[in-house]
Amino acid sequence: MAEQRRRSRRRGQGELEAQVLSALREAEGPATAGWVQERLGGDLAYTTVVTILSRLLGKGAVTRERAGRSFAWTPAADEAGLAARKMRKVLDGEDDREAVLASFLTALPPGDEQLLRELLRQAEAQAATERDD
Repeated sequence: MAEQRRRSRRRGQGELEAQVLSALREAEGPATAGWVQERLGGDLAYTTVVTILSRLLGKGAVTRERAGRSFAWTPAADEAGLAARKMRKVLDGEDDREAVLASFLTALPPGDEQLLRELLRQAEAQAATERDD
């Protein structure tokens, strides 16, 4: 009975992708789909792992290179980069960017708001330096 419940448990949206990315981050270099499958405990079909990796490739979250007759996969960015990509995707899907950004900014705790302002100042200074060069 417990085995049947475990098999029928549905994963949350993005859970498999997160697990696959986590496994890839643990690899010492590019990893094959078979390696990822083993790392995840082997209860996923090889074709499922390849499908997830292909979806992640389409989202720009991983890269791949030819390795014999298959591919070796690598995360395209670290966790912070992937989170930033998700935030941009959500923002790009909204009609009123200004309202979304204003709402985001006003919802930040004071420490995060100050950090964001400092990061914006640094980005402006860097852009000014690059323009002057």
